[in-house]
Amino acid sequence: MATITCTRFTEEYQLFEELGKGAFSVVRRCVKVLAGQEYAAKIINTKKLSARDHQKLEREARICRLLKLADFGLAIEVEGEQQAWFGFAGTPGYLSPEVLRKDPYGKPVDLWACGVILYILLVGYPPFWDEDQHRLYQQIKAGAYDFPSPEWDTVTPEAKDLINKMLTINPSKRITAAEALKHPWISHRSTVASCMHRQETVDCLKKFNARRKLKGAILTTMLATRNFSGGKSGGNKKNDGVKESSESTNTTIEDEDTKVRKQEIIKVTEQLIEAISNGDFESYTKMCDPGMTAFEPEALGNLVEGLDFHRFYFENLWSRNSKPVHTTILNPHIHLMGDESACIAYIRITQYLDAGGIPRTAQSEETRVWHRRDGKWQIVHFHRSGAPSVLPH
Repeated sequence: MATITCTRFTEEYQLFEELGKGAFSVVRRCVKVLAGQEYAAKIINTKKLSARDHQKLEREARICRLLKLADFGLAIEVEGEQQAWFGFAGTPGYLSPEVLRKDPYGKPVDLWACGVILYILLVGYPPFWDEDQHRLYQQIKAGAYDFPSPEWDTVTPEAKDLINKMLTINPSKRITAAEALKHPWISHRSTVASCMHRQETVDCLKKFNARRKLKGAILTTMLATRNFSGGKSGGNKKNDGVKESSESTNTTIEDEDTKVRKQEIIKVTEQLIEAISNGDFESYTKMCDPGMTAFEPEALGNLVEGLDFHRFYFENLWSRNSKPVHTTILNPHIHLMGDESACIAYIRITQYLDAGGIPRTAQSEETRVWHRRDGKWQIVHFHRSGAPSVLPH
């Protein structure tokens, strides 16, 4: 009796060299005969599997069929060699220098990100890393990375060369995707790439991911604790002037330096609002980055960049308003983002006299992002919600 063999796969695909090997499977490069497209085929010897392993395999196959590419909210589609400023699209540690410089960018940003990923895959930690995002961005813009011992001692020179070409600061000199595929470390893998099992890298990757998860858990717990504490104690505080929320929580989780820095953010926010209330555009501009962005009701849902939009209100409204204005900031929440950046969110109550001399009150919810340059705090972005009004800005 002849043995019947399913030939559907071998009729459609041609198998080539081995790409990887595990306890139960082998991954080999394959090419679809009609289209010439290359794929990776995972081949499993089912004879080695127990009944329970078969169940796991079926479950994995179901999961693979459900997998989808996602998170395209952070992605930008670029056509051809188009170069433009699309905003900060991406994850901080993988952003390229041209994105951080706000230069027009295109496909080379993906090669930079691939270089970061390759670096991580080889040793288990990223080329650029700092708890302070501002310092992280400075590292990236300077291309400040290296290949420290002992982790990189066993990595081939060809792998390091490919990373160097991917992490080239100048995008016009950065290796392209087509060139990367022809690089010896990829095209001559069997003779150039190291075949050693990098267990230390696997261990480092686990630690790196564990640190990120731990940091996220700590930040989430701190935020939840602050909000809970602020909700319980909010009714016992008088709303006169600026007051720090969640005081008891801050005492237990923050050191004195952090408290001082938060008070500094509150103070500069007060000074900014005072300049607005006084119609003092000169003082206002000194506290704002020239490229400041803003979302506010007066802009009708549009993102405003620069100071010209705000200048109109200073020159045509506030400079002519001689009536007293009193502003109160309620429940400020400050998030420090390293030594040079901070975000403050609060409720702003503005009391003023209308044209008929009748006292009025306006409320807005505001978030302002501060960044320190040359020792001076400046607003780089703010978001204000609430009904459009003639006074708050």
